[in-house]
Amino acid sequence: MATKKSPAKKKVATKVVKKAPAKKAIKKPVAKKAAAKKAVKKLAKKPATKKVLAKKAPTKKTATKKPAVKKPVAKKVASKKVTKKPVKKVTSKSPKVDQYGLESDDEFYGLYFAKSTEEGLVEVKPCTFSLMYWWKGLLGYPDMIEISRDSNTAMLQFESTFGGGDSGETELTEQDTLEIDHIIEVDEEEKLVSLYSYVPIPVPDKLIAALGLAILNINPETRYGSLEICSTTNEEGEDEHFLRYRVATYLRGVKSGKVEAIESMITNGSEFFGIALDAMCVDKSIKKWLLS
Repeated sequence: MATKKSPAKKKVATKVVKKAPAKKAIKKPVAKKAAAKKAVKKLAKKPATKKVLAKKAPTKKTATKKPAVKKPVAKKVASKKVTKKPVKKVTSKSPKVDQYGLESDDEFYGLYFAKSTEEGLVEVKPCTFSLMYWWKGLLGYPDMIEISRDSNTAMLQFESTFGGGDSGETELTEQDTLEIDHIIEVDEEEKLVSLYSYVPIPVPDKLIAALGLAILNINPETRYGSLEICSTTNEEGEDEHFLRYRVATYLRGVKSGKVEAIESMITNGSEFFGIALDAMCVDKSIKKWLLS
């Protein structure tokens, strides 16, 4: 059985060798490869459009990247706000204030003044003490300052003599003198010191109109303080009118030189009041009244 089958295998082998059309088998795959190339070419054309789109896409990506750049800027602004807050806290805590509201760099900071009276010790607050130092310490006059019980107000009254100039160009000469009453009031809550200088002679009713017109003309030229007509009622119930000059100065915020500020106010105020009185005497009826 084995010998019969073996020759058949040899014949099959020879037939296979003769019929084998290797070239045809090779041609078919070649045709397939060519078709593949055509397909590749067709496909290559289509991706060309995709490449254009791929080029446009980065522009969108760059647009999306811009908000990413803005975010760090917002963070920087937030960091600036954080740095500002500690500065405010430091400034609010820095000033130290005493019982009178004076800061640590004030000349009277932390000091307590008092004077003895018939009713006992009376507290002397900073503005009143400044006036007292000018009156007693610099001028050497006796203490005449009246202080309220709560020490929030004080008042000083005194008199002076006014004389005219000697230049020959003024209406009032050295021989023309008149007495002037002065009142200085202190308001500790407002830190305000006010000077009122009065002509102690009442204004006659017939001169009120002329005096009022003179005040309207002179006040714009005084530059410091102002003239006023002050009306009061006397003990007999009659109305009286007085000519006065008023000027005031704030000591709030004056940390050094409160005494000098009061002295400057009174000195300059007296000078401008004298100039105003001389200017009024151009009207002979007013001059006669002032020197009566």
